[in-house]
Parts: sequence; structure tokens; C-alpha cells
Amino acid sequence: MEEGEYESVLCVKPEVHVYRIPPRATNRGYRAAEWQLDQPSWSGRLRITAKGQVAYIKLEDRTSGELFAQAPVDQFPGTAVESVTDSSRYFVIRIEDENGRRAFIGLGFGDRGDAFDFNVALQDHFKWVKQQFEFAKQAQNPDQGPKLDLGFKEGQTIKLNIANMKKKEGAAGTPRARPASTGGLSLLPPPPGAKPSTLIPPPGEQLSVEGSLAQPAVTPGSGGATVSWPQPTPATTATADIWGDFAKSTGATSSQTQPGTDWVQF
Repeated sequence: MEEGEYESVLCVKPEVHVYRIPPRATNRGYRAAEWQLDQPSWSGRLRITAKGQVAYIKLEDRTSGELFAQAPVDQFPGTAVESVTDSSRYFVIRIEDENGRRAFIGLGFGDRGDAFDFNVALQDHFKWVKQQFEFAKQAQNPDQGPKLDLGFKEGQTIKLNIANMKKKEGAAGTPRARPASTGGLSLLPPPPGAKPSTLIPPPGEQLSVEGSLAQPAVTPGSGGATVSWPQPTPATTATADIWGDFAKSTGATSSQTQPGTDWVQF
């Protein structure tokens, strides 16, 4: 036991009883029924302390705290603390004085829960001692500890299950249908109520206006280039088709400016 180790308290029970026990004649264990349970030799308080790896069962006076006896425990279960065969409330402990003399006495609890706490306190302490021993052993020989193998074994596979995945419209692999078109140019349809516009054909072609053909005209000074221009047609037909709704507007004839001296006639 080292000088720098501190003493910790593991368990305290306010009332325990001590009994004189006869020597054990055989290896069948101790029986509490053979003790004089109604006449305990001593009654007082029990404390279990730990200093290093050794636990100490201390029997003390309830009032003054004077030590009556103590039992050092270096292993549990072991010869220092034994359970009786006929009850869970009684134990046999080995006490030891300062001169090294030892004796076995009977220890009993009036409540079964106190006996359970006594047993668990010793178990937890020596479980901690075992863990400390294992940690120290691994620190001295780190290569001897179990190694974690995260590799795949031969023939082992992994499967991923991704739920709620839907193919979106227009995603790769599902091309969207394109509207079929005649020719190489797609034209949008005219808006509702609109009248078809007059198109000027390329040079050398004729323009059809309401069933009549317009001959290409030659523009003076153009070097012989032809310009498609509709030929005069009857007013009732050409005016209505070419100018559209402008000829039908109210007061179109009176509001338009008559050609005068400022207009140049061609």
C-alpha cells in the first residue's frame, strides 16, 4: 500500500450484528441457523472503504465511531468474505488486528436490502480493480491487444438501399419529345384575330395576292435589280387586303392629307 493513496468510502450501513461462529467441521459451508441469531455478540455501524486495490470492512461504534474490528479484503469472492448457505443476509468475514492475528466472525444485516448493498459494493470495487489491471497491461504491451479489422472478407459484399428516389422529368436518359415541324424552320402560329401579313418574295419570284400574280418591278437606278411590288388591282380587293384595317377606320378619307404641292408624285 503506497503512502500517497487516499481512502474512499464505498458503503455505509447504520446497523449490523456480529456473531460468534463455531469452527467449520466440513467443506459444506457455513450455516447461519447454527449461530445464536437472537443473541448477537456486538451491534454497531458498518463502513466499507477502499485504499488502492484493497477494500476494508470496518465495524465501528454508532455513537463515537470507535473501531471495533476491521477485515481487509484483497479478493472477492474469496476467503476474506464468504456467504452462508442458508440465508442471503449473513456472511462470514475474516478480521485482522494490527499484530496480524486473524479470526472468523459472523456478520448479519436486519434488512435484506442492506445485505444486497454490501455485496454489490464489494463487487463493484473489484471489478474496477480488474479493469485497472487490464489497462495497465495494455499500456505495457500495446501490440498484444485485439486489433480492429474493418476490411471486407472474401466474398463479402455490401448493399445500399436508397429509397424515395424518383426520376425527374427531363432527366438524362429520358429525352423530352419535340414537336414535329415541316421544313427546317419552325414558326409560331399567329395570335387570335390577326390577319396574315403580306410577304415579299425573294428576287425572281412572284407574289400571289388574292389569286393574282404580281410581276417584279425594276427600280430605276438599281442596276437592273428587281423589287417585288404588287401591281395595282381593283380598289375593292387590293386596298382591303394590303392595307387591312387602316382603310376601314372611321373618317380615313377625310382625315388623310390630300397630296398637295408638298408631295412629290412618282
